[in-house]
Amino acid sequence: MSLIGKEIGDFSVQAFHQGAFKAVTKADVLGKWAVFFFYPADFTFVCPTELEDLANKYEEFRKIGCEIYSVSCDTHFVHKAWHDTSKTIQKITYPMLADPTGQLARNFDVLIEDAGLAERGSFIVSPEGKIVAYEVIAGNVGRNADELFRRVQASQFVAEHGDQVCPAKWQPGAKTLKPSLDLVGLL
Repeated sequence: MSLIGKEIGDFSVQAFHQGAFKAVTKADVLGKWAVFFFYPADFTFVCPTELEDLANKYEEFRKIGCEIYSVSCDTHFVHKAWHDTSKTIQKITYPMLADPTGQLARNFDVLIEDAGLAERGSFIVSPEGKIVAYEVIAGNVGRNADELFRRVQASQFVAEHGDQVCPAKWQPGAKTLKPSLDLVGLL
């Protein structure tokens, strides 16, 4: 079953952000674009490469009005410990959400129940709190922040220009498609 168009549920979780612990709720997410970036666990192998890639692109996401939330089923204390011991994770300035009960992972349908871990899932959420794009991939394959950024830009474009669609590899300023009335039913 697709999650496209699903409104994210209410939540309140602890986060490690800019050297401090803070609560993050659904209300904090609404009103701006957001990416929820689930990963299996702190102190692992593929995850830090992805989180660093995202950290290197974070200011670009912010410039287009999009907040990044990385999420694992670790506690906020584990996020802090990882941050304190890893030069790679010290580069992260976006909020690292703690989901030890799996509340968020269940909400986004990425919890591996028997392991207590999240799948590797990326979700783009509109300012209205609805999922507009997502991917969930195998735990041993890292994701690309450049492609995620492009998909956020495309999602923002079609939200603003509802009569147009973005073709493959679309970049801002490139041509879009305007479906004819004959093709609208196929979209």
